[in-house]
Amino acid sequence: MEKKIAIQGVKGCFHEQAARLFYEEHGHIVPEIVECLTFDGLYKSMDKGDADAAVMAIENTVSGGLLPNFELLRKYDRKIKGEVFLRIQQNLMALPGQTIEDIKEVRTHYMAINQTREFFKDYPWIRLVESEDTAKSAADVAQNGLMGVGAVASTLAAELYGLEILAESIETYKQNFTRFLILDDELRVNKAAINKASMCFTLTHTPGSLAHVLTILSFYGMNLTRIQSLPIPGQEWQYFFYVDIKFEDYVRYEQALSAVRPLMEDLNILGEYVSAI
Repeated sequence: MEKKIAIQGVKGCFHEQAARLFYEEHGHIVPEIVECLTFDGLYKSMDKGDADAAVMAIENTVSGGLLPNFELLRKYDRKIKGEVFLRIQQNLMALPGQTIEDIKEVRTHYMAINQTREFFKDYPWIRLVESEDTAKSAADVAQNGLMGVGAVASTLAAELYGLEILAESIETYKQNFTRFLILDDELRVNKAAINKASMCFTLTHTPGSLAHVLTILSFYGMNLTRIQSLPIPGQEWQYFFYVDIKFEDYVRYEQALSAVRPLMEDLNILGEYVSAI
């Protein structure tokens, strides 16, 4: 049965690329894409039954973490079942039959503009126009027959909307990866293969409490791959801690949890899954 996967953005965006990559690698046919305007909309589409699962960006190697999405992970009861690391390759595209000298305006998301400014310095006659989504920019150019107007988007967007790529991989930093989380309650993860966990917790407001927790995790061989703190609304100088850890032995991981649990408050295991790297 074809899965319905919610993404933030429109068809052809990097979220769809990540969804295809994950589910095709796990033996599923190309999923049906459910477009959502916001990240919060991903959860609402699942709650309403419009989507079976969702793919959500959580961090980028250039711009860092998407902080509001950490809060969504804590707010909604949807467990992380996997992850995808996708290289973000930005491409300049337009209607077929044009050259880059014909392009006077390029539309794309503000993050894509930031990632490609160096490239466009060599083409001062091109005006960069901010839009709400990379793939939607490509769709608008194609559907409205906009000659002289380009878009910066993924190769998938060019394929879906029949645009011609005028310049490939124009992003300034080539090692630009986004990490996407797979939120799929139907996905069964082999317990023996699990080697990564994401969790959220608070700590007592005492000196050294976080250091104590991290020392214990290290003692049990837990590799801390990310830690993010966010303020707790209404509680001054109190924080939620979002932590990712990798491990080689699931039993050892359970022992580590048992050891640190008494030191934590409101511990929420956001997901246990197989690391993508």
